[in-house]
Amino acid sequence: MIPNQASLTLYTRQGCHLCTEMQQAVVALQAQYGFSLNIVDIDADTYLQMRYNERVPVLTAGEQELCHYHFSADLVLAYFKQKRYAG
Repeated sequence: MIPNQASLTLYTRQGCHLCTEMQQAVVALQAQYGFSLNIVDIDADTYLQMRYNERVPVLTAGEQELCHYHFSADLVLAYFKQKRYAG
């Protein structure tokens, strides 16, 4: 269902329990579907700190935000389904 080249980015920060929860959920979905996942600590980059600050965790596909604060498998799978049929 998910294209092989599919890639998501999870923006997080240390000490964030919501970040830990979302990372666990995304990794579980990744194990099932095999997309690539890039995990980025926003505190390592001033621009990312300003962009996301208290909104972490944020899960994106390219520039498209899929969900923040809480993981939504439905939104992520809908994104991949749309991409698959969009080509």
